[in-house]
Amino acid sequence: MIIRHGTEDDLPAIVAIYNASIPDRMATADLEPVSVASRVNWFKARSPLRHPLWVIEIEGIVAGWLSFQPFYGRPAYHATAEISIYIASNYHRHGLGKRLLAEAIHQSPDLGLNRLIGFIFAHNEASLKLFEKFGFESWGYLPEIADIDGVERDLVILGLRVG
Repeated sequence: MIIRHGTEDDLPAIVAIYNASIPDRMATADLEPVSVASRVNWFKARSPLRHPLWVIEIEGIVAGWLSFQPFYGRPAYHATAEISIYIASNYHRHGLGKRLLAEAIHQSPDLGLNRLIGFIFAHNEASLKLFEKFGFESWGYLPEIADIDGVERDLVILGLRVG
């Protein structure tokens, strides 16, 4: 098992893992699958030195990924990044999310980051527990902000000061 920087060759696997998370309505506000082509600019906006996209690979297979994204796009937030973690369903409960999150926390100071945030649906208890296990605290709550198939969902903003 290795964690490495994602490459453009990994993009089909990254998108497939993301798209597989859409039907369960737990991890993303996208309601329809996205295309690889639609994610190229998103991928190219990742920087290995500042806002990387990592994949976790098992025996040559991309089993999950973690992305750092600039927060809010304003210069004063330069030391804060939003992180997203997606794990292929056949690798759930194998500790990959823990490995990726631990690595993100550890590497954040070297990336010039001192705050990490996650936006997690309130009904996604597994993700909330994962982040809380690493010391993330509730920094915000947006009630009924997402309409997913006619069900209004709450969003929890979790944050952690690192370094």
